Amino acid sequence: MTPLLETQDLVKDFVIGGEVVHAVNGVSLSIQHGEFVAIMGTSGSGKSTFMNMIGCLDVPTSGRLMLDGIDTKRLTGDELAAIRNQKIGFVFQQFNLLARTSALDNVAVPLIYAGFSLAERRRLAQAKLIEMGLGDRLQNSPAKLSGGQQQRVAIARALVTGPLMLLADEPTGALDTQTSLDIMSIFQGLNEQGITVILVTHESDIAEYAQRRVLFRDGKIIEDAPVSNRKGRIKNG
Repeated sequence: MTPLLETQDLVKDFVIGGEVVHAVNGVSLSIQHGEFVAIMGTSGSGKSTFMNMIGCLDVPTSGRLMLDGIDTKRLTGDELAAIRNQKIGFVFQQFNLLARTSALDNVAVPLIYAGFSLAERRRLAQAKLIEMGLGDRLQNSPAKLSGGQQQRVAIARALVTGPLMLLADEPTGALDTQTSLDIMSIFQGLNEQGITVILVTHESDIAEYAQRRVLFRDGKIIEDAPVSNRKGRIKNG
């Protein structure tokens, strides 16, 4: 089976103070459809830069990035934006919700760019919020939601276009311990439904919910192994 994601000798350089910094330095990685992978590393290890590239938010300096069989190097900026909207859902640490907009309209935003009608946007957004247990919070603005509820809205927004892959960047970083467990339970449940989940975290206990752990250091992968003693999903979480 063709991997969902494959990188070959991926490099991303930045020029800082007249010097070239290799933020990502020759990374080769393959992720199959339906995997749950945790990408770990300390600040400056290259994990977030790598995630920006596989999410088509940034382009490599060199190397190859294949996403669902597509060579992204051949794509224009508009084509990369279309790939992001169709195939990738993003979940961030700070939720990135529109502050003065209802949960329903926040979730519907990606559908605007995908060309859905107003009625379809509302129908699909409502369905995802109900799936996240927020059917009674459709009209609430982010200020009227807890941190955990805001992250559920963000997950619903990430899922509403039916992506192949979820990219989650420190999704529990702004949450308390119990709420973090609830969110990881949601990710495991989504993965059980066949969605590929790629999670960036610096927390080893959060990484233990994944199937596989990839550790970055100085822009390189220094470890890539299955998670031993993987934590199971809280079935009612």
